[in-house]
Amino acid sequence: MNQKTSTTSGFTIIELIVVIAIIGVMASVIIVAVQPARMKARDVKRKTDMAQMGRLLYSSSCYVPNAGAGDYDLADLVPELTVKYPQYSQYTSYLPKDPKTGTESQTNYRYAYSADGHCVMYVNLENTKEPITLSLTAPTVGTGQGVLQATNEGPNGTNIYYQIGK
Repeated sequence: MNQKTSTTSGFTIIELIVVIAIIGVMASVIIVAVQPARMKARDVKRKTDMAQMGRLLYSSSCYVPNAGAGDYDLADLVPELTVKYPQYSQYTSYLPKDPKTGTESQTNYRYAYSADGHCVMYVNLENTKEPITLSLTAPTVGTGQGVLQATNEGPNGTNIYYQIGK
């Protein structure tokens, strides 16, 4: 008698489920481990954007907005900047925005100008472990450059801010 035994080569459903579960656990561990590095990278981008916009707004003295003293989002200032300084239109066409919470109409990069001619640019950071270098409780015009711990949380969910004041 001729008996044929059939053997199939493949994986059982249990083996596939176990492998998928292991891959899922590994992926979640990697995502959790990478999150602090992503926050720090976004904070570095915020500081770089602030330095670039600072060169434009602080070229010789503080920029005076058409509406005068006040606190503005950078998106509100770009249209008037391109009218006043057409030579800078190539730079203002790229409007930086907060990498986590910024949009085209609300960048979350702020500029404040006071009637006495002082100004400050500031942004809310994500990294709560950022070393505090200024003893302020809010971004303040004319107080220099550094990191401060404010009393209120910003759009990124922390009370840590970076400012460049003049």
